Amino acid sequence: MRQPGTINSLKDNERSKARIPPILALGLGIVAASTSSILIRFAQIDAPSMVIAAYRLTIASLILAPFVFRQREKLRELSTAQYKLAFLSGLFLALHFATWITSLEYTNVTSSVVLVQTTPLFVAALSPLLLGEMPSRRTLIGLGLAFGGGLLIAFSDYCIFSEGLLCVSSASSSGTNVLLGDLLALLGGAAGAAYLIIGRRLRSDLSLLTYIGLVYSSAAIFLIIAVISIGYDLFGYPPIAYLWFLLLAIIPQLMAHSTYNWALRYLPATKVSITLLGEPISAAVLAYLVLGEQPSSLRIAGAVIVLFGVASALIRTDPGGIATD
Repeated sequence: MRQPGTINSLKDNERSKARIPPILALGLGIVAASTSSILIRFAQIDAPSMVIAAYRLTIASLILAPFVFRQREKLRELSTAQYKLAFLSGLFLALHFATWITSLEYTNVTSSVVLVQTTPLFVAALSPLLLGEMPSRRTLIGLGLAFGGGLLIAFSDYCIFSEGLLCVSSASSSGTNVLLGDLLALLGGAAGAAYLIIGRRLRSDLSLLTYIGLVYSSAAIFLIIAVISIGYDLFGYPPIAYLWFLLLAIIPQLMAHSTYNWALRYLPATKVSITLLGEPISAAVLAYLVLGEQPSSLRIAGAVIVLFGVASALIRTDPGGIATD
């Protein structure tokens, strides 16, 4: 069994092999990822959310196929267990996109992106659990804060500040739909955590192209099966819809998510996932500029509390923590 010091040394050696600083690459990935919710909103004008998710992963997989084919010898060397983990990771990635993209039908960009970015909390809670360790007190406090912020976001779906606190009936159908969107975004965060945790384990042994080729293609297959099972059409959409599908596959998927997967070879899943906290801020700004969405003061307050809870749960001040990187 390796000693902690040996593990840290190995990680340091891995970081030194990166051609560009992983944190810098993640920053660029966040900029690309922030366009996702905007492109999805445009695509939802003409296509169902499940179809959008299926095309996003399918087009990305097809673009990667020639590059993955060159590494076919490496694919033959993989064990059955590695293939099973890759397919499981693909299943969780499919669930992540299916739930999150659908959430954008019901709730606004700010709430959806903030709630789906609770992924780091799920990562922090599940990673120690899988290792037989209990969450730290800091993690539990962060969970509590994020839960409180989530409740405030839900509360903002019924209440606004307008010369005092004004609330509508909880029986409102629009309010119910918004809460459904919030819940779907939260489920997307949980599925994304499972995807990251499995990816961290696989990326220590697989190259980036091998890993994303397997995971993206398996996720695409799961989503296509889901689309057919539900009864949606796979074809016959306006040309503009296919343009949105293509942009989603290239910018937020290949440029952003592939960057996250590349970084998993050099950084722990918790560190990779915490950098995603920059996406809600940039996505909210884009939603305001492009879609004209202006979140209420209650919603903004809830979003700030959620992000603060996630950050406080994950940022550490010890040498191995994020604050000193």
